[in-house]
Amino acid sequence: MIADIISKLKNKEISALELTKSYLNKIESENPDINAFITVTNDSAIKEASNVDDLISKSENLDELFSKMPLLGIPLAHKDIFSTKDVKTTAASKILEDYIPVYDATVVSKLKSSGGISLGKLNCDAFAHGATGENSDFGPTKNPYDKSRVAGGSSSGTGAAVASEMVVFATGTDTGGSLRNPASFTNTVAIKPTYGRVSRYGIFAMSSSLDSIGHITTSAEDSALVLSQTAGFDPFDATTSKHPVENYLENIGADIKGKKIGIVKEYLSDEIDSEILEKTKSAINIYEKLGAEIIDISLPNSEYALASYYVITLSEVSSNLARFDGIRFGFDRDKFGDEAKRRIMIGTYALSAGFYDEFYVKAQKVRTLIIQDFKKAFEKVDAILAPVSPVMPPKIGEVVDDPMKNYLMDILTVPVNLAGLPALSLPCGFSSKGLPVGIQLIGDHFSEKNLYNLGYNFERISK
Repeated sequence: MIADIISKLKNKEISALELTKSYLNKIESENPDINAFITVTNDSAIKEASNVDDLISKSENLDELFSKMPLLGIPLAHKDIFSTKDVKTTAASKILEDYIPVYDATVVSKLKSSGGISLGKLNCDAFAHGATGENSDFGPTKNPYDKSRVAGGSSSGTGAAVASEMVVFATGTDTGGSLRNPASFTNTVAIKPTYGRVSRYGIFAMSSSLDSIGHITTSAEDSALVLSQTAGFDPFDATTSKHPVENYLENIGADIKGKKIGIVKEYLSDEIDSEILEKTKSAINIYEKLGAEIIDISLPNSEYALASYYVITLSEVSSNLARFDGIRFGFDRDKFGDEAKRRIMIGTYALSAGFYDEFYVKAQKVRTLIIQDFKKAFEKVDAILAPVSPVMPPKIGEVVDDPMKNYLMDILTVPVNLAGLPALSLPCGFSSKGLPVGIQLIGDHFSEKNLYNLGYNFERISK
């Protein structure tokens, strides 16, 4: 918990340098096997930690200092699609193997200003294309709970690094489940904020109308603290909202008695793994014990969400990857991996003359219907509870060569992105084989504070 670390730093029970070195040592011992990091920034991290210790030692009012810099001294890492000044940023693709940005992404800058210490850049599916982490040109990330299995994707390194305690928290992106999926597979907590809640500036775009910038932590409380630092309007990103940023920690432990939680009948079909269904129903029972009212709801257009999502996503991917031509930076396009090439070809086809109306426009119409479904649902409920993944973490190599199986792993998460809604992924137990299982709480736009309240109360009972 971040609060515990901050308390120890304030009381001089541990120094930022000692803390940072302990996490760097963990990376040195664990990462060769797990492959969560692409780049480790030892020297700069140690320098930053020393500066933090100087700041603490010279401060006359530590409460005021930590109030201004709530993440002071906290070790973190960034998914390798976040631009980091003077630090290699590859997007896990050989086409950018030697690319070093000259500026920081807005989220990177905000976390620096909050006092966080970056330990490096994390592995992911190349350009965030995938649900298992196996599309990385630098090798797959392994699941710390079973190293023969994937850690989820595309933010595979983000989930694995937090789960194996190589960092306190880590950033990532969620376009169709890319944070919630790894969190579910690694027994961690992920937030996919409302679209536009957190700036996308300086982060390689996958699908510009769907990408959400979030993070993975070990608790809802930590997640709330981090979001309070990253959220907000950014003049460099026209899609960010000026909606006020709430104090997500305020009343996080308040009683949830009387809150209405919706259960989507379409999300609990027989196609979902039986143990995941069992754990989801156990989570529903916990909320009932906490005094929440459980209400059955329907999202009838969910069955079309995956088809709509992939038409829109691949179309936007084909556009966003057009800039990678090897002229201004990076290498030639022959360095693109198979999945990037596949997405470029399908997306270009969907946008081509004669097919634009048939595919892209129709997909956008379906997206509108999905948004309307959620709007009707939130007239009745305060949040929706659902599984994150329909399957347990696959074995490495099990689905990566079957695009359809790979894409179907996102079936329960993509509707949230299509509607631009926030969702919080929480651990809810383990399978008979010891594999983590996660649930997601889905909220109306800008209802992150409510999700954290629900998540905090669930953790209090379920842990």
